[in-house]
Amino acid sequence: MQRFLLSGCSRTVHPRSKNFLARCITSASNSTTAAGITQSPKSVIDRRYESTQPTMQNFSQSDFQELNIPGSASFPFATEKIGSFFQAQPILGNQYLEDVTIQAYLKRHVPPEILSTIDSDLKRFGQRVTEDIYQYHLECDRDLPRLERTDAWGNRVDRIITCTGWKMMHDIAAEEGLVAIPYERNQAEWSRLYAAVKFYLYLPSSGLYSCPLAMTDGAAKIIESLGRPSELEVAYRRLTSRNPREFWTSGQWMTERRGGSDVARGTETLAQPQPDGTFKLYGYKWFSSATDSDMTFTLARVMDADGQVTQGTGGLSLFYLETRLADGKLNNIRVQKLKNKLGTRQVPTAELLLDGVVAHKVSEHGRGVAGIANMLTLTRIHNSLCAAASMRRMVNFSRDYATRRQAFGKIIKDYPLHVQNLARMEVETRAATLFVLEVSRLLGREDMNVATDHEKTMLRLLTPLVKLYTGKQAMSVLSEGLESFGGQGYIEDTGLPVLLRDGQVLSIWEGTTNILSLDVLRAIMKSGGDTLQQFGISIDHKLAGSGGNQDLADSSARIKQASGDILKFAQTQQDSMEMAARDFAYSLSRTYMDGASRTWLLS
Repeated sequence: MQRFLLSGCSRTVHPRSKNFLARCITSASNSTTAAGITQSPKSVIDRRYESTQPTMQNFSQSDFQELNIPGSASFPFATEKIGSFFQAQPILGNQYLEDVTIQAYLKRHVPPEILSTIDSDLKRFGQRVTEDIYQYHLECDRDLPRLERTDAWGNRVDRIITCTGWKMMHDIAAEEGLVAIPYERNQAEWSRLYAAVKFYLYLPSSGLYSCPLAMTDGAAKIIESLGRPSELEVAYRRLTSRNPREFWTSGQWMTERRGGSDVARGTETLAQPQPDGTFKLYGYKWFSSATDSDMTFTLARVMDADGQVTQGTGGLSLFYLETRLADGKLNNIRVQKLKNKLGTRQVPTAELLLDGVVAHKVSEHGRGVAGIANMLTLTRIHNSLCAAASMRRMVNFSRDYATRRQAFGKIIKDYPLHVQNLARMEVETRAATLFVLEVSRLLGREDMNVATDHEKTMLRLLTPLVKLYTGKQAMSVLSEGLESFGGQGYIEDTGLPVLLRDGQVLSIWEGTTNILSLDVLRAIMKSGGDTLQQFGISIDHKLAGSGGNQDLADSSARIKQASGDILKFAQTQQDSMEMAARDFAYSLSRTYMDGASRTWLLS
């Protein structure tokens, strides 16, 4: 191989092409000399190469053969510049109508008279999330939030600037009732399930505005659980409003420098009582998501008259605060920096200095962790919804792409191995979806105070399980999904890699896998083992009846065996339960999903 200069660029030329190029240059030199023009040969080659209508008459058949170009062909890249073939991209259809899992689940569990009132809305919304909402989502991915520390005159303003798409998501969330639905309760105990399905459809197109909405849902639940005290009534109405001009979102400021999940030892924020009954908070919040929200709940330690505080969980109380004062200025909050995160970059997450923030104590003294428990339940379920919805979006993209991409002479959907990969992704996605819908259904019954003791026990057990396991499922399915696109799955412009980057937070936020696995053990131990007995009863109920299907009967036997093995392990291996906590939680999750899937197959 030899190199020569063409248009100032060094290019490699095959030895067989040397004679051809020499003839080109000689011919070009002769023609320019004859015309009395002094010109470098390469500029003529450039004009011939770049011409929109190249003339082929100067090239012989042997020339084409030297360059491995058929004699009857034109130069496609000379004419089109970048060629004539463009791979068709995957297309999203109606996300509700294309999801048989969701539709079958609702048909099985929601009374027809209730389903008829929500089905049309879900159909409409399933289409909308592929249209204007999806375009705002893409804008949020492109135009990330930024911090403006000072104005043009040097005044400290700490202004977080977000894109138009992010602001539009605020209005859409209010109008669609994404937070309002479970509190309006027009569908009684199924209101929460209705809201969960709508969130599920919205999440992959939300530009991560789903994050502040999850905390807003949790904040509304806290206020409701407190009996909607008068000092929080305005906040409650705004959090659950359908009017975009009135709608508020909430943050959740827990994490500090010393720790995330370990709030008992990690919380250093102090609360100083004021004569008017309010408190001033002083502290440093290390990871505050959705910093542009209107209000938040946070934990702090109340100082006594001597300036002393109680350490541990017993010293933490729950506080409510609004992020801005009546004059529109920040409530003595300093935004130190925006976090540079692996994913979820669309969400403005910051380090905050609380320097005398005006706040209201809303829990009993030392009952802050218990007071915020309802928010944690909601945000963990939202985390699971996000996991299942992200998996569904990736599978939908991959499935559609398989009908459009051709490789080695066939559409890739015609390759059994590729279809097998898609089928495995589909199975995991359906199992995760059914798992989180079951938990949402139980929460809806608890919302309406109609849940049985058995259902309350299952909700307590299943909430950490569904969060920890779907987070892990999502990473596996999202990674496999990217691979199904080949190189295009690695290109940011496709909008695909962001699903994987954002998905990584699902196993971290609201408790890592290990933290939640230990939480499962605590729930079991606290009940004296009754929680596991209730788990076994739930599995037996889901396995009742096979509908005459022998395959289902065989699978039911295997699921029942797995359930029995779990109970036996817990009874005989108590000394090693902590070390085995993660695997034990996985076994509980898989067994429950298998039972839920079997019930769904009978729908």
